[in-house]
Amino acid sequence: MTTSRARISKAVIPAAGLGTRFLPATKATPKEMLPVVDKPAIQYVVEEAVTAGLPDVLMVTGRNKRPLEDHFDRNYELEQVLRDKGDETKLSRVEESSDLATMHYVRQGDPRGLGHAVLCAAPHVGDQPFAVLLGDDLIDPRDPLLTRMIEVREEFGGSVIALMEVPRESIHLYGCAAAAPTGEPDVVQVSDLVEKPRVEEAPSNLAILGRYVLDPAVFDVLRKTDPGRGGEIQLTDALQTLAAEPSLGGPVHGVVFRGRRYDTGDRGDYLRAIVRLACEREDLGPDFRDWLRGFVTEEM
Repeated sequence: MTTSRARISKAVIPAAGLGTRFLPATKATPKEMLPVVDKPAIQYVVEEAVTAGLPDVLMVTGRNKRPLEDHFDRNYELEQVLRDKGDETKLSRVEESSDLATMHYVRQGDPRGLGHAVLCAAPHVGDQPFAVLLGDDLIDPRDPLLTRMIEVREEFGGSVIALMEVPRESIHLYGCAAAAPTGEPDVVQVSDLVEKPRVEEAPSNLAILGRYVLDPAVFDVLRKTDPGRGGEIQLTDALQTLAAEPSLGGPVHGVVFRGRRYDTGDRGDYLRAIVRLACEREDLGPDFRDWLRGFVTEEM
């Protein structure tokens, strides 16, 4: 099978998880809708896709995820109230989310892992390459990781994954890549992938980030992939197959990301992400930083 060289225009965002690490906040509210300053986390992810030139976004959802659809839909009553009040600032913020992208939705049904969630996107994606963005990783817009990954895909074909260097003792928390250097300092060729390996068995300290640019050949591989760790269909296992057998639709390359990333899947990192982003906001930063300095001084 030859790799597809078509231009990428579609993004897939898996959003069917239960968000149990944030209970009870996520008992009735999707974790993707938890605010990061004054926007839900999922909006940052959609904005990233659109900025990278992917205006067609498919969200893979599950039960109790209706607020995601409502957020990216029009709210005519609220818009009219703000319009009547002459509050153009808030009106533009409300309209922004509904004008961001062409949004589509599909339900995953059974929670059978990330690989299964990606496979649910096959009817929408078809035989075109596409991007997958996981909502727990927020990438700072000043560090255009996804744009770089698309460039690498256009150069090498196949699939591209995002990687980051982590302390070796932490590699068991991530999917891990065995990789060889290429002629470009931030690009490696992936030869093997292991999902959450034991530290002593990890082939490197390169961890997989929640960004992928995938050849449509991954769908055929996923259909033949048996459930792996946790009884789930792992995307990592399918990519491992493509890396080992490039003739199926490979190769697999990795972009080693050294920019700013905010992890909203962990409670502590979620709070740190809010503080960092609030400090950098022109409208909030100056006052917030002054308060934060005083707070830290008092606590020391």
